[in-house]
Amino acid sequence: MNNANVVEIDGRTMSIGDERNLFELIRKADVDLPTFCYHSELSVYGACRLCMVEVEGRGLVASCSLSPEPGMKVRTHTEELRELRRISIELLLANHEQACPTCVKSASCQLQALARRLGIQKVRFKSTTRPHAVDRSTPYLVREPHKCILCGDCVRMCSEVQSVGAIGFANRGAAVSVQPAFGKDLAEVACVGCGQCASVCPTGALAPRSEVEQIWGALGDKRKTVVAQIAPAVRVALGELFGLPAGANAIGQAVAALKRLGFAHVYDTAFGADLTVMEETHEFLKRKAANEPLPLFTSCCPAWVRFAEQYLPELVPNLSTCKSPQQMLGAVLKAQLPQSLGIARGDLVIVAIMPCTAKKGEAQLPKFREGNDADVDHVLTTVELAGMIEAAGLRWERLAPESLEMPFGSKSGAGLIFGSTGGVSEAVLRHAAHAQSKGAAAVATKSVRGEAGMRETEVHVGDATWRFAVVHGLAHARRLAERIRRREVHYDFVEVMACPGGCVNGAGNPVAKDKATRTLRTKGLYDADTMLEAHVADENQHLAACYRDLLEAPGSARAHALLHTHYQHRCRLQGETLALHQAPSGQGVSVNVCVGTGCHVRGAPELLRGLLRAVDAEGLTENVAVQASFCHENCDRGPVLTIGDQVITRCDLAKAKKAVFDAVRS
Repeated sequence: MNNANVVEIDGRTMSIGDERNLFELIRKADVDLPTFCYHSELSVYGACRLCMVEVEGRGLVASCSLSPEPGMKVRTHTEELRELRRISIELLLANHEQACPTCVKSASCQLQALARRLGIQKVRFKSTTRPHAVDRSTPYLVREPHKCILCGDCVRMCSEVQSVGAIGFANRGAAVSVQPAFGKDLAEVACVGCGQCASVCPTGALAPRSEVEQIWGALGDKRKTVVAQIAPAVRVALGELFGLPAGANAIGQAVAALKRLGFAHVYDTAFGADLTVMEETHEFLKRKAANEPLPLFTSCCPAWVRFAEQYLPELVPNLSTCKSPQQMLGAVLKAQLPQSLGIARGDLVIVAIMPCTAKKGEAQLPKFREGNDADVDHVLTTVELAGMIEAAGLRWERLAPESLEMPFGSKSGAGLIFGSTGGVSEAVLRHAAHAQSKGAAAVATKSVRGEAGMRETEVHVGDATWRFAVVHGLAHARRLAERIRRREVHYDFVEVMACPGGCVNGAGNPVAKDKATRTLRTKGLYDADTMLEAHVADENQHLAACYRDLLEAPGSARAHALLHTHYQHRCRLQGETLALHQAPSGQGVSVNVCVGTGCHVRGAPELLRGLLRAVDAEGLTENVAVQASFCHENCDRGPVLTIGDQVITRCDLAKAKKAVFDAVRS
């Protein structure tokens, strides 16, 4: 060992490698330093100060913001350090709601865990907790500001990894808080529902919105037939909550538990994934043959779809029209089961068990309903299912595995790997290659696998060459989309997953403390794929029967009616208007220019500036009030200007000036 490149940590010599900071080197030495604000995938923030260590000759320093240097002598748990950490935790507890037994994060709260670890039995400081309104405005998350410890993890995750920035710090000093823009609720701002903020939140300040009580109610209603569908990523994460290693396939015990809870039938969302493969591949090959706009973007991830609708209106036509596997299977079940079970559609309750929070919002979209009846009635996260199993007193270790029910419990391995980044692309490649040439599924489909945030590959099938890209994390998706919009790159097919690592790291799964956990879950899915006989969607015989009896053929009118959807441009901020110039009399002509995403990229800021200058130059400041709003829901036809009841789309400065001057003269 090169003694010139080592650090002494609590008397143990450690060689400096590629660690970003001293904190990582200390963790490498098997010392679990406490922290709230350090995550390997986020920028270094240094807010919580819990990772303070003593460096000889330098005193106390934050290890997360200090690079390791040869010759350093570090101590991590002196009496002074332990007391500083206890004081820090006590101060946080004094400013924190302490209704721990009823908190949704009670069993997994990092603040609670560190208080126990540091032996805190009494808070020596006066409580400063102030009541705050709870934000339940979205179907996917609940925000409880009085539980926030200002670690900033959610802010950095939303901004750095997802490039959304729906929440941020506001105010200063004792009044500082984390909140959405303009103090609004989450439902009114740019939140896409991915839930990654809740995954990194160490307390209960952000958490998935629970539907557990509604599901218990449905299970207890004798008039209802309650059916479950289980997503691929759930089976390789659920066991972690009962002591199994990450990646262990617990589908058998999950089915047994659901039956004991009162679910009448349990099916596999991977059947819906196989449907997606058939429909999406048909759509891809049709677009390719007809020279229609490419690339085709996947539409399985509702957080990505919402992101595209909000931020990338030009690329919305490139989104696959396929519903997600959850919604496809829900639509098929609601179309077939009422007749086969002899019940009314309204008495059939579909519960989707998902690793995702965005799925909760997706299920409630009006377009996925028939009248007042949703295709998927409720969405239960992996963690929520574990809670129901515990609430029912079921002994997980004694549950004998049971089988998923046919026909909707059948699947190919292609459907299972949807839960990992690259899985959708690989499944489509398998089927597309198989459709082009029977037996050609051995094409190099594994080239789309990996953990890099952005991956690309070329696949040769017959005389064709297809360019595929795979991205996970919405910041990567934004960067790739910008390059596509600027025509710097060309792809035929692009897969996007909002959550880093894909669905295995969804916000509804147990929090993955490190990348190794994600890797093991992914491996569990690929191992399950290997064990199945069918690896291509069209080898699923029950799927073939579904097409024969219900859907006719991929891309048919019947399939489109049940399995496809449409999109709309969404505004980033609802109901907010900014007065840029107000007529003194308050009675002038009111002009409103949209500065939402679609209009912004089409020149709305330049239009506003030009209009304000024109009003001033013409001496009309006494007669014209100019405002900016954040959406008129015409994102593909911006900039949009309104004067009274008149709406002018694709407005330029000449049109705006004419409309304003005409209105003033009249």
